[in-house]
Order: sequence, then C-alpha cells, then structure tokens
Amino acid sequence: MPPILLLEFTFGLMGNFVALSMFIFYMDSWKPNSVYLTHLAVADSIVLFCLPFRADYYRRGKDWLHGDVACRILLFMLAANRAAGIFFLTAVAVDRYLKIVHPRNRINQMGLCYAFCVCVGLWALICLATGYLLFEEHFFIHGNRTQCESFNICMGFSPLSTWHNTFYIVQFFLPTAIVAFCTLRITWQLRDRNRTLDRSGKIKRAVQFVMAVALIFITCFFPSTISRIAVWILKVWYNECQYFEEANLAFYTSVCFTYFNSVLNPLVYYFSSPAFTGTFRKLLNKLLRRPEDDPQSSGNNISTINITSCLYSNINKNI
Repeated sequence: MPPILLLEFTFGLMGNFVALSMFIFYMDSWKPNSVYLTHLAVADSIVLFCLPFRADYYRRGKDWLHGDVACRILLFMLAANRAAGIFFLTAVAVDRYLKIVHPRNRINQMGLCYAFCVCVGLWALICLATGYLLFEEHFFIHGNRTQCESFNICMGFSPLSTWHNTFYIVQFFLPTAIVAFCTLRITWQLRDRNRTLDRSGKIKRAVQFVMAVALIFITCFFPSTISRIAVWILKVWYNECQYFEEANLAFYTSVCFTYFNSVLNPLVYYFSSPAFTGTFRKLLNKLLRRPEDDPQSSGNNISTINITSCLYSNINKNI
C-alpha cells in the first residue's frame, strides 16, 4: 500500500495545485459550482499531505511513531476528506441537475453568497459527523506496535463505533442515490429532443460531468463501503478476530482507492463548465507558448458551427 499512497500523493498534489491555481488566478467568472469545486480542491490538497504519514505507518507494519495528537488529527482529516469529497461532488451534481432540468427554479437565481452558505453548512455537517475523532485516543497496542486506527475490529460495539460504521455507510449510499437520480434526469433531458435543442452542448457537458462524478463514486468509494459492511456483518456473527481478519485486510486495501478521488477530481473540474475548460486551455497555451487564437482555425470553427446548425435536425433523427 505505501507505493500506491505515494503515487496518489504525487499525482493528486500536481492535479489539485493546477486546479487551485486556475480557480484563484485564471478563472474569469465565478459560479456556484466553481465555489463547490474550489472547496473540494482545498479539502483534497489538505488531505494529500496526510498520505506520506499514512504510507510510513503501513511501511512500518502499522506502527505509529508520531504521538497521540498527530494520530487524532490524521484520522479526523482522512474521515473529513472522504465526507467532503462525497458531499461537494453531490452538491455540484445537484447544481447541474437544477440548471438543466429546472432552469426556472429560483435557486438558480441565487448567487455566490448562497453557494458559500451551502459550503459552510456542509463543512459544519462534516465536522459534527467526524469531530469525535479529535476527542478520544485511537491507539491500539498489538504486540510491540502502536496502531493508529479510527476503530478496532477486535473490540466490541460501542456507541462511537456504531456511529462510525453508520455514517461511513450512509454517507455513501444516500449521495449515490442523489447522483444517480441527477444522472438519469439529465440524460433523459438530453434524449428528449422535442423539448430541448441542445445547440450549445450544455446538456451534453452536464451528462459528461455527472457521469464523471458517478465514475468517481463507484471507483473510489464503493469498494471500501462494501468491505466495511462485510466486516460489520462478520463482527455480528463472530466474536473472535480471526474470523474477519481477511475482510478487514480487504477493507484497508480498498481504503487506498478512497484517497484516489483526490487524483480523479481534477477530471471532474475539466468537465464542470466551459469556463474551466477554456481557462485550462489558455493556461496550457501559455505554458506551451502557443498562440491562443488561430485566424484560420477561427474561420474553420465558424464554418463548422454553421454546418452543425444546419445538420442538427438530421442528427436528431438518427439518434
């Protein structure tokens, strides 16, 4: 696991550094989804600095050497990042759904202040749900090693462990259901050609975006959730640790995929809006010292747009 964590740290830090730079220095216009994605990028960037410590912990055979306070902070930040990744991705998916399916809803008329209030509310919910990790010791002595874990599978059920398991599972399935609903409704809107003429490709980009969000949910959060449920069920059936050690190993292995969302999230930023895509291309042109506009290509683009407009009805008939 240490090599995987270090790779996630390297590539995730690069992607989120570029994303934050674009949000802060190059974004021309801000919208609510930009606010949500900025908070997501900040959460990802913070938690990425925890991964080298986690990699060192696994390299030593689950032996924590950095003290109790550092252990509490680390576990809190890892749990908060998982929740933040899920909640803010869900917020952007809902924002896309409202813009496409219910364009006249009054929520769409609310500005950046509303988006900021939503972010504050989500962070408050995350801190309330995971803050207990800061207020108790999470050291477990196993042989001559000091383990730093948010829960111990060999210990019985306690109110905090029950809450940890419940929140860990609910925070995946509930947002997943919301994202699935948004994906289906936006996809249906794209196919309903009698009601919508998607000449600008807005709905198609929204479908690509929510599909990217759904892919991250399945790839990063689904394996650890299922393996955690398996460990929980085995703990109900058996009292001895030896009966669910393999399921516990599968859980900790799948947790590495949870951190992979910090690597994949920049792909979500790319599909989030034309503004971000255009900003990324401008930044790339500056880095490669390429001209931003080519007159010949501009003329070709205009011709392409005209041809596309003329043939749009024929394309719809073939869909």
